Amino acid sequence: MNFDEKFSVAPMMDWTDKHCRYFHRLISRHSTLYTEMISADAIIYGPREKLLNFNKEELPCILQLGGNDPYKLANASKYGQDYGYSKINLNIGCPSNRVQNGAFGACLMKSPKLVADCIKAIKDKCHIPVTIKCRIGVDDMDEIKGLDEFVDEVSQTGVNEFIIHARKAILNGLSPKQNREVPPLNYDRVGSLKKRRSDLKIILNGGISSIDEGKELMKTYSLDGFMLGREAYKNPYVLSSVDKDIFEKKANLKTRYQIAMQMAKYIDSFMKQDEPRVHSVTRHMLGLYNGLSGAREWRRVLSEKAKYAKDGDILRIATDTIENVIQRKNVA
Repeated sequence: MNFDEKFSVAPMMDWTDKHCRYFHRLISRHSTLYTEMISADAIIYGPREKLLNFNKEELPCILQLGGNDPYKLANASKYGQDYGYSKINLNIGCPSNRVQNGAFGACLMKSPKLVADCIKAIKDKCHIPVTIKCRIGVDDMDEIKGLDEFVDEVSQTGVNEFIIHARKAILNGLSPKQNREVPPLNYDRVGSLKKRRSDLKIILNGGISSIDEGKELMKTYSLDGFMLGREAYKNPYVLSSVDKDIFEKKANLKTRYQIAMQMAKYIDSFMKQDEPRVHSVTRHMLGLYNGLSGAREWRRVLSEKAKYAKDGDILRIATDTIENVIQRKNVA
């Protein structure tokens, strides 16, 4: 599958599951979507169908894997390929306690030869592309020499796409949350990497708060794309401008109301398949009406009542309520 990754919604643990991705795809047809990071062990030994099953409407969708064992990563990647994912992305940037205990994620920036071995093993088993998501460094690694050596080593395997979170990961002394906020952003470092390795696709991640900011950073540093993470999740309707403004496609712009009604039908459909909770879908939609009159009541209804709902009607009721508030506000 050929597709342009000028814009992606970043992979986020506990957030970018299949329900979230289906919702985001309704808003933007051309954005690239990612799974949460899934460990190779979980796919091989755990509930594989639950972890990998997804809606084909989500495509293009990239499976992000965590692990440090070439054999296990190769097998997990093969499962991902068989399920129909567009690419495999290896997470070399996550600073969580779980990945530190398992010696993968950002820890692997210190072991580029092992990362290269993992990539080779995946490529021997799969024909879909493999990409890397990493930081500009980890702990006391030199941001210039360390990142260059890591990218140069790994790119020799044929990997030609690196998504760079423009912060170091500090594994000793900072929590995962602090690692998203405390280490200073260094977009210049990502830009200099692209200048030195213009043969590679370099995509920027970290701290970008709007589509316009991402576009400007792409232009400034001649980058191949950018990711929006928490802003896209908390204010998902920002994705409505992506198809036109980033991909220069004729936008089939849906209103918030249309999106909510389609999600209600989606809920009705999956509830017939014994999905446990309506809340597992609506929790991703709390920000759909952010900034509009009635948004607080919308969030309250979905937060409190969706836990006990049995179909999409709770979403229809909440949507009709806020749309009536907006209409009265516009008339007044």
